[in-house]
Amino acid sequence: MEQINIHGIDFFIVIAYMMAIPAFGFYFKRYVKTDQDYFLAGRMLPWWIISLSIIGTNIGATDYVGAAGGAYRFGFTQAHYEWIGAIPAVILSALLFIPYYWKAGIYTVPEFLGRRYNQLIRVVQTVLWGAFMVFLLGQFFWASGLMLEEYLGVPLTIDIFGVPVYIGIILTALIIGLYTISGGLAAVAMTDVIQVLVMFVGGIMLSVLGLWALGGWSGLIETLSVTHPDHLRLYLPADHPVYPWPGVIFGLAFVASPAWWCCNQAIIQRTLGARSEWDAKAGMMFSAVPKTLIPVITVLPGLIALALNPNLVGADMDKAYPWLIKTLLPTGLAGLVFAAFIAALISSVDSVVNSAATLWTRDLYQAWIVKKASSRHYLLVGRIMTALFIVIAIFIAPIMTRFPGLFVAGQAMLSLFQGPTFAITLLGIYWRRANTVGAVSGLFGGVAIAVFLFFKMEISFFYYSWWSFVGGLIITLVVSALTRPESTEKLEGLVYGLVMSDEEIQSRLAGRAESGGEE
Repeated sequence: MEQINIHGIDFFIVIAYMMAIPAFGFYFKRYVKTDQDYFLAGRMLPWWIISLSIIGTNIGATDYVGAAGGAYRFGFTQAHYEWIGAIPAVILSALLFIPYYWKAGIYTVPEFLGRRYNQLIRVVQTVLWGAFMVFLLGQFFWASGLMLEEYLGVPLTIDIFGVPVYIGIILTALIIGLYTISGGLAAVAMTDVIQVLVMFVGGIMLSVLGLWALGGWSGLIETLSVTHPDHLRLYLPADHPVYPWPGVIFGLAFVASPAWWCCNQAIIQRTLGARSEWDAKAGMMFSAVPKTLIPVITVLPGLIALALNPNLVGADMDKAYPWLIKTLLPTGLAGLVFAAFIAALISSVDSVVNSAATLWTRDLYQAWIVKKASSRHYLLVGRIMTALFIVIAIFIAPIMTRFPGLFVAGQAMLSLFQGPTFAITLLGIYWRRANTVGAVSGLFGGVAIAVFLFFKMEISFFYYSWWSFVGGLIITLVVSALTRPESTEKLEGLVYGLVMSDEEIQSRLAGRAESGGEE
């Protein structure tokens, strides 16, 4: 198919959108007076903003570019990340985890684990999640570079003294950094609301026009059944190197997704900024509704691109989505859909960078370096951390070329520690007997299992998650049972059966706010 040239109106739409985003952040700067305003939006977010912000955080550049590229490579099985991998985990998080996080009055999930166990676990979790988030930012920036180069049809890389400089990545980082540093979580959450709407409109338009070009759904199925019949299978064989069906069931549905939705700071932070426990739970629960439609705007375009152009190979498979935009869409609409991609990119990057800054400011800087300082001091440090993470991610972005696809890159890194993290968090809330010695042993033992499998076994990364979870769970159970239990006073308000009253919760939240968040 002949590609449509990019016209002035498309550039106008994209540029206007990218200029409006920083302006939005500067508008919310007036409401950011304290570190709580910056990190948790003053704990005033209603459920519907939380829900849409969660979707905006979860669906980003890697879903548009990476998931479409994954569908181009592997087929319908890519949709498992949204269906079997998300819906049950969202419900689990809303009902069984978020109530304990919110009632504890915390800023971060590692802070919760630090109070439940000890500060070593808090620091280790902060370093692990912080490092992963920087990697994830690099992944998002690399996706933006791919998208811009394919959409504009020109390379956006120049050499300066033999070092490649990625113009598209730097431009994206600059725009996102300006408004995230200014407005904090409030700007991030409100921007996510707008961008989710743009994402859905643009994504659905692209899928509809793609199916139209193929003669409808039946045309897509008929084409792929001839050229790529395995792409129509929802479950792939047990010996598939990336998506074996046992790995999808045990590794993704039972471990990877619950760990993502129940323990990931970037997701949970929206609920910690809720104005009430009900808003926190409702916000997470309602996000399951739009999640069911996500494959329509991420996976389906990859399959459509495969049916229209089966000639993309290697890293170019991740360009399936931008190729589809440039090929199918008329003037004006192409700019709108590209703006939808920018919306997805920004809504994920701003959330991740704000959460990473929250982790390292609260759980490292405030907990260990400067323990007693003014709220404005921590606000300044949080903004500096935000800028620092963005700069580091720019240099990490090119590493993505070493993985078989953008989506696989992120999942492979996450699988190294999310299994034991989920194990000690689950036991920490629902088994009083779990203690510090057991949790430390389970965390380090589980990570060791995942690292061993990563370097010694050529298996799907889903198995890293599963076996590290099982190992971490068993180690924590056994060691905790053989060592001294924690005191009831330490567990109060943190575990099942020792929940505080609403009056006690409000009193604790007020006390923590007055003392800068530390007890």
